[in-house]
Amino acid sequence: MSTKTPTEADILRPIKNTSKAYFVLFAVAGLAFATFLAGWAYQLQQGMVVTGLSDWGTGGGVTWGLYIGAFIWWVGIAHGGIILSAAVRLLGMDRYMPVARLAEMLTLAGLSAAGFYVIVHMGRPDRMVTSVLGHYHITVNNSPLVWDVTVITAYFVLTATYLALTLRYDITRLRDDLPNIFEPVYKMMTIGYTKKEDEVIDRMVWWVALAIIIMAPLLLHGGVIPWLFALLPTYPSWFGGIQGPQFLTIALTSAISGVIILSYAFRRAYNWDHIITDDVFRGLLLWLGFFSLLFLWLQLQQLAVGNFFPPVDAQPSSASKLSHPMYVIPMLMVVGVLAFIFATVLRPSLFTKARAIGAALLVLAATLVEKTYFVLSGLWYPTFSIYEATPGDYFPSWIELSSILGTIGMVTLFFLVVTKVVPVVELHAIEHLRGDHGHGHDEAVESATEQEVEA
Repeated sequence: MSTKTPTEADILRPIKNTSKAYFVLFAVAGLAFATFLAGWAYQLQQGMVVTGLSDWGTGGGVTWGLYIGAFIWWVGIAHGGIILSAAVRLLGMDRYMPVARLAEMLTLAGLSAAGFYVIVHMGRPDRMVTSVLGHYHITVNNSPLVWDVTVITAYFVLTATYLALTLRYDITRLRDDLPNIFEPVYKMMTIGYTKKEDEVIDRMVWWVALAIIIMAPLLLHGGVIPWLFALLPTYPSWFGGIQGPQFLTIALTSAISGVIILSYAFRRAYNWDHIITDDVFRGLLLWLGFFSLLFLWLQLQQLAVGNFFPPVDAQPSSASKLSHPMYVIPMLMVVGVLAFIFATVLRPSLFTKARAIGAALLVLAATLVEKTYFVLSGLWYPTFSIYEATPGDYFPSWIELSSILGTIGMVTLFFLVVTKVVPVVELHAIEHLRGDHGHGHDEAVESATEQEVEA
């Protein structure tokens, strides 16, 4: 374990230092995103026919496929990320303070990717205006899709506010060491700042965190998102109240996996082994195991109920789970991850950061495939299978498949850009690791503020 003392210079390193690896990663991520944009442009020109999606009754059609599965996946990662950060503040989990802001930024990036999928899946982007604004008075009380857009927008605003409030403290104290090129951004983010507001902001952030924790199970990935499916009784594999908690466990496992990967990437790139310690990875891995266990338990409930003595219309979809590789393989992957985590508890020497990264990648892949299968199975096995004899089957096109790499590239670009503007580790986290509260900076900040006021 490193004995180095964390300093402000450590968290400024991503802003000030740019290596060749940074440019290589930027180019790879940009290429992945550009490839998807090219595919989307082709889709806009030719229509949705170039995807694997089609109308029911034509080519074994499904109307929702990989696009919607990936949308759920990204929303889950986003929601779980801010829940993790909010829990750190509400429950005093100071151990995870160094990765709290990474989780917050992952929320903004994930919601952006999810929102992008909505636009792509609509076929024509102008429908975002004509469908929502033109018919909002009709749909707002009747369509979970409109509720979905509303709560995701609200969540994005909440998270951005949450992040902006905590950044004011950091930017004010580190302004002299931040790049001058972004000075207008820093001035805008710290308008009216005084040292006296720190205590007020701490309270505001606490209340925002509480609101996020409450909203998550009631309105977000435990509420509105699963209602898109759970309120449709003619789709047996979707219908039911268990979808709320099931979606929530998937969100948390995916988000923790994402934070593990991000934390490892930043730790390795900037020598942050004394900031993001092995203890953080061990803790995150244990939480991943806990939520993976809940995920598997809820899946077991669905399998037991759906296959014991199911209604006639639910029997095909329930039986398919026991044989379809898009369901069986992800379940085995999560079982394997859970077995590994359990083994590290019994024998800590089995833990390595490389294995933790492998576990995180397996969970992310498993949840993506499982959610895509969930979307497809509802359309494959409806109550009234009037198109059952129609030849053909759904398989995602290269455009749909490239969207996964494209949005991962998009999120990567987000982090690469943000790391050059603001610290991705809170100054409070550094102060906590050092055992102080940054008092040495406060007098300087107060003096500078007074001089600005006098000027």
